[in-house]
Amino acid sequence: MLSNTLFLVIILALATAFGFYRKWADGRVTLTDNGQALTESRLGFSIGTHATLLQFSSAFCQPCRATRFILNEVAESLPNVAHIEIDAESNLDLVREFAVTRTPTTFILDGTGTVIGKAVGLARKNDVLASLAPVLARTNPKN
Repeated sequence: MLSNTLFLVIILALATAFGFYRKWADGRVTLTDNGQALTESRLGFSIGTHATLLQFSSAFCQPCRATRFILNEVAESLPNVAHIEIDAESNLDLVREFAVTRTPTTFILDGTGTVIGKAVGLARKNDVLASLAPVLARTNPKN
């Protein structure tokens, strides 16, 4: 009886720890310098002159809708920043190439289409803005 109870307590503790980790990590932008780049011809969309927020979504994903709203708001508030939403199911080659494991996944691209950041889960507006700041500072040195 004690071993079953101990087993359940351990499982509950691990599940709780995973839940806290997921809540902490979800939507945080991690900066990357892997050199991956996307062109307008590969995406089928025009990228932003200074930056692009590339969102991978799926049809029945509730966090994807909220992420769309946040990223649209960011793109509309910053000149020369575009937001592109791609259906993950229809673009499996890009999903595989960029290791998209869940939706929403957002990539931050600079003006050349090079990936500079990635957020998995519901994007956090402040993190997205912070990740765009260095790119926008390079393109607008007077600001």
